[in-house]
Formats: sequence, C-alpha cells, structure tokens
Amino acid sequence: MTYSTNRSGDGTITVAPRNEADQSALVVICHGLGDTSEGFSDVAEHLAGQMPYVKFVLPTAPTQPVTMNMGMPMPSWYDIVGLDERSNDKCKGIDSSRDTLRAILQKEHEETGLPYSRMVLAGFSQGGALSLYTGLQLDSVDQKLAGIVVMSGYLAAAKSFKLTSGLEVTPILHCHGSADPMVIYDMAKKSQQHLLEMGAKEYKLRSYAGLVHSVNMEEIADVMTFLQRVLPPDESCKVKLKDPSEMSVKELKAAIRKAGLGSKAVGFMEKGEFVRLLKDHRDGKA
Repeated sequence: MTYSTNRSGDGTITVAPRNEADQSALVVICHGLGDTSEGFSDVAEHLAGQMPYVKFVLPTAPTQPVTMNMGMPMPSWYDIVGLDERSNDKCKGIDSSRDTLRAILQKEHEETGLPYSRMVLAGFSQGGALSLYTGLQLDSVDQKLAGIVVMSGYLAAAKSFKLTSGLEVTPILHCHGSADPMVIYDMAKKSQQHLLEMGAKEYKLRSYAGLVHSVNMEEIADVMTFLQRVLPPDESCKVKLKDPSEMSVKELKAAIRKAGLGSKAVGFMEKGEFVRLLKDHRDGKA
C-alpha cells in the first residue's frame, strides 16, 4: 500500500503518501450535511491508490443547529434554511467554514512550499457548495487552484458571491445525479449558468441518469480522470519537508508513526536513531 491513513482528534482524516517526501499535490474533500470525514474516507483511499503523489485531507464540519432540520444540531458547514433558491442566499456560517478551508490550503503552502496550482478543493452536496464558494473567492490569482470538484452541489449564497479576478479560468467539474430529489439537477444547471455569466471559463456539468443524492463508481471514475488531468505527476513540485535532524523528538515520532514505521522504532532511546530511520525512509531505504 502506497498510502497511510491517519485520524486526528478534531475529526480530520488524512490520506497521504506513505513516504511524505513523495507528495506533490493536495486534494481537500468536504463531506455533506450531517456526515463526517468518514463518509468519504473510502473514496479518498481509492483515489490515493491511483494517485500515490497526492495527499488527501478530509475535515469534519462543526456541529451546529440546522434550521431546515428543525434546529437539530449536526455536522454542518453552514446553516441551511431551505432548499429553494431564496433560502439558499441565507448561509449563516459559510464564511467561517470558508476560512477553515483557506487555512488548510495556506498551512500546506507555508509548511511545504506546495503551490496553490497543485491543490484542488472537492466536496459532496453542502461540501461541494463550500468548495465552489471558497475556491473561486480566494484572495488573488496567485492562489488559483488546479481545479474544483462539486458532487451533487450548488453555488451557495449566490447573491453575495464575487468571483475573484484571475480565477475565472479555474477548471470546475460538477457531477450531479439527474434524479437527485434533494439538490435537484436544475439547481446544478443554474449554478453553472450563473458562474458562466460571471466569467467562469471552464465549468463542466456532468449528469448521471437515475442517480439520486449520492455518488456512484461512474462518477468517481470521472472525478479521477479530472484530478489526473489537473494534477498530473510532477517531480518538480514535491513538497519541501523539514530536515529530520532539525525536528524535535516529538515531531520525529509523529512523522514515523504517520509513515507506518512505528514497529521499526520500538526500543529507540536516542534522537539520532529516530533521525536515521526517518531519513532512510525518505530516501527509500527503510
């Protein structure tokens, strides 16, 4: 297996190359209303098996009351008042969730040097809406993403949405079931039309006959093809990692555990032992 899967206490799942030095791209996948990161962990692992140079980060939305569901608290990226177009303009909390995604992208860029052009935002339903809302409203053309994937989603808060100049050429793949009873296909078409009118240049909407509010293997295959096109292998974009000799013992242990090397570190007492193991792993010797 070329990847390792790690779960953090805040509900974030990370599926990354077993040798973190092999990473040259990032895909963030956001789940839908009422779900958690676990809902798409199998999809991330499936994609990682075919794209061993990509790190997948799956955050979990904060739990908060949702008006549409009688105020019941559940994981939600923002409040949903209703499914009609007028209600869709009321998305309390969406800017906070947008900031969460921006922070993930920024952290990756600052800590590893990975350019935004090697990052993709993806999501299902509400998570897809958040990805679209975030990815096309980043601060500048310097943060233009490699692409955006929307599955059964829509353009949220359309009236207040402003497409950042220079991001019009961001490739967008929108996959949507023709029989979706929750987010009807007409909403997908209207989202596409709205963004095209705002200047978006590459917005592909793909329908799936008979598919309800879900995904199927045909759709996942299309997502894979899209990701492979916008994030092809590129050795020149490999992340720049902190030298093991400059890491603390705590950082070394975390990196070794993340790489699945815990059993090889049993009995280690000296920092140098951890350093050698991690260096050998990154060099393909361990």
